[in-house]
Amino acid sequence: MADAFEDEADQTISMDEYIEKIEAEELEADLVLGGDDGQECTYNNGYMNRQAIFSCLTCTPDGNAGICTACSLSCHDGHEVLELWTKRNFRCDCGNSRFGTFFCKLFANKDVENIENSYNHNFKGLYCTCDRPYPDPDVEEQVEMIQCCMCEDWFHEEHLGLGSSQKIPRDEEGEPTYEDFICKACSAVCSFLTLYPQSIFAEEGKSDATVKTSKDKDVLEDNMSACGSGMLENHTSIRKDDQVASANCESLSGGKKLVTGECSEKNIGSNHHTKDATPHTCALGDNLVSASPILESQPLFLSKHWRDILCRCEKCLNMYNQSHISHLLDKEDSIAEYEQTAKQRRKEKLQQLEGAETNLFNNLGHIQKMEILNGIADFKNEFSAFVESMDPSKTITSDDVHKIFDNLQKKRRRLE
Repeated sequence: MADAFEDEADQTISMDEYIEKIEAEELEADLVLGGDDGQECTYNNGYMNRQAIFSCLTCTPDGNAGICTACSLSCHDGHEVLELWTKRNFRCDCGNSRFGTFFCKLFANKDVENIENSYNHNFKGLYCTCDRPYPDPDVEEQVEMIQCCMCEDWFHEEHLGLGSSQKIPRDEEGEPTYEDFICKACSAVCSFLTLYPQSIFAEEGKSDATVKTSKDKDVLEDNMSACGSGMLENHTSIRKDDQVASANCESLSGGKKLVTGECSEKNIGSNHHTKDATPHTCALGDNLVSASPILESQPLFLSKHWRDILCRCEKCLNMYNQSHISHLLDKEDSIAEYEQTAKQRRKEKLQQLEGAETNLFNNLGHIQKMEILNGIADFKNEFSAFVESMDPSKTITSDDVHKIFDNLQKKRRRLE
């Protein structure tokens, strides 16, 4: 019995700690959802740059469909729903042909299929090269996983192909010092990155096998500024022919058989436009033409703001489009930008809430205002008296809370 009381005491937290915990959980949820309040289906927004996506295994046990936040809450409440975090260039599938006779409650008039969506084994609840679920029921302690910014799959640190997790760029406190990670399979598609200055990689993520310096490094660095003026105005991509699609699928899968639809061969975007005239000078010179794939692919860890360094000349733009990686030029594609947008939306939402409360109070009459203020003062006094009389070694129970409000009601009756 004594042990039971000790366990209960260990779980006791202060009011400030409880509030901080709630606020931290709310912030974490906003970062995952991108500030989406889950009120409306995102289908009408088209193929969004990035949004939170879920998979309902109750409706699609094969894991071949994805739904938005609102549909996961309204249409699939009580179902076995998987949280996939975020996916790029995705449109909500809820209620289309992948769901059989099931119709979306929020927006029923949808196309039969979202032909531009891509799916991988994450939609089945499987991750990494080991094809295991997360959390893994066969593992006592869940280990950290890292998402590839290319294929968007998640990987266990011990399955990155580094040999040791100590090679992952981190600071002294263990926090990551890299902005984006490219897995071993996807690094073959991005072999051109090794032609850039080594500063594009997070410092501890460099390795002789992956980071090779161009013979024309001095020319490259001199030409970097010439490429920075041709920023793309919109996210761009073109239709892939069968040969390019097949090659990319093979590279992204590392030779494995892909999940049906994992690498789509269909048109995945619109024609690209440039804000200014595309620069004619390529930062990579002739090296891009002669660049050979990495002999032994290795994972890559990219430093902060590495996307700003990428060349945007006509030749490189064609290469991005043909390799189906033009999203790398889109600043909004990055998780850092996605989370920053979520934080801004959260800030605006809290400000609106505070403004609404202030307006409500200001629109009340003098007597109503005084009743609210007196009620708040009475509660503070009652709660303070309760805390002072409470034995600090005991846990506050629901009965104690009810007693506080009972005392407040008794005092109000006496005043009446």
